[in-house]
Amino acid sequence: MSVLSSWPKGVVVAVDSGLVAADIDLFGLAQIVAQNAGGMVSIEDPHSHVLAYSASSDEEADQMRVMSILGREGPREYLAVLRKWGVFDRLRRTDEVIDVPEHAELNIKRRLAVSVRHPADGGARAPRVLGTIWLQQGNRPFKPDAAEILRGASAIAARLISRSLDAPSTEALLVQRLFGEGGPVDVAAVADALNLPPTGPAAVVGFALTATETASATEPSALGSMLRLRASSFRSDSVTAALGDRVYVLLPSYKAAHAVTAWTRQLVEQLESKRGLALRAAIACPVADLGGVAGARREVDRVLDSTVATYPRGRVTTLAESRTAVLLGEILDLVGSRPELHDPRLRALADYDRKHSASLRESVDIYLREHGDVRNAATALQVHPNTLRYRIRRVEEILRIDLTDPADRLLLEIQLALHRREHGR
Repeated sequence: MSVLSSWPKGVVVAVDSGLVAADIDLFGLAQIVAQNAGGMVSIEDPHSHVLAYSASSDEEADQMRVMSILGREGPREYLAVLRKWGVFDRLRRTDEVIDVPEHAELNIKRRLAVSVRHPADGGARAPRVLGTIWLQQGNRPFKPDAAEILRGASAIAARLISRSLDAPSTEALLVQRLFGEGGPVDVAAVADALNLPPTGPAAVVGFALTATETASATEPSALGSMLRLRASSFRSDSVTAALGDRVYVLLPSYKAAHAVTAWTRQLVEQLESKRGLALRAAIACPVADLGGVAGARREVDRVLDSTVATYPRGRVTTLAESRTAVLLGEILDLVGSRPELHDPRLRALADYDRKHSASLRESVDIYLREHGDVRNAATALQVHPNTLRYRIRRVEEILRIDLTDPADRLLLEIQLALHRREHGR
């Protein structure tokens, strides 16, 4: 016998047919497990749909196995029994091998079962159940190390199923290339493969989840599938890609920009009211042709990267509508990332406020946002106009600036805007 692998908890699994090949599939794994554990194997997804099974003779297979393979899922009567016995609950909770007794009335033989689990992500989440491996007893008892073999097979099946779920299809790869992921793209070839018009105006819509409890529990792939269904309902030729934590939709040859905006707003509202998902969306249109899709995605990202509160029309906007907010946000990013661009004089203002329990910084901030209108600023601050005039003079003395000088005013407004953003005000 040759060693298959060394599994967790010090378990060593041996096989008769040599090492499990790196390129083995689920059917090959089922056959190897059946040969080494004794019995017949089926590998099922979390919904009891058969993914793969080992070869067996009709004399050994019980009614459950025959019906599962022919119907690609287990018979309802037996599934109900398993639920009643708590088998499915135990499979969800543990990675231990479960011994399921025979059920003579249903002509069901004894089985061993183990869950196939995706490892927890850094311990932050519980392992995700990807399926179950079932080992049915035939005319002879299981081999003594059958449980150990099943545990080892579970680890291999987890890698195989995860790889299948994570591996993008050829179409998905083409779509990712179109949106600028994975290197240069032959636009004509992609358009031909995806049956898309290579020219003509298109729209690119980017979606991002706003941080909420629901958002943290929503996988990007699940959000991508949801938005793909909605986009395909709006336009059957739409193309959707989930890249990172964002989802992008391409609407080729759209008829009217206002229709795209209206659909996006309606979709965001519906997903919030019906699914509890708070989404932000940014629209880039018109995009001249498919060659401009990657660039449009970058523009969309610029909008989504900007501060949510600065969106001029709620959570759905375009680069044209939010250009001021986007550019100002990027300027503040640049200034914030370079300490040498921070005005040290603002520290003197903060020190004065702390020492005297004053509010000079808030006062000058409101004064500048009211365009120097003392009466409006004083009303906002709920102080007398003369009080505000005194505070502004003190600010000029402390900072040694002249607020009638446009350059001084502009610099101070940028520094105060940076302070507001960094302190959440």
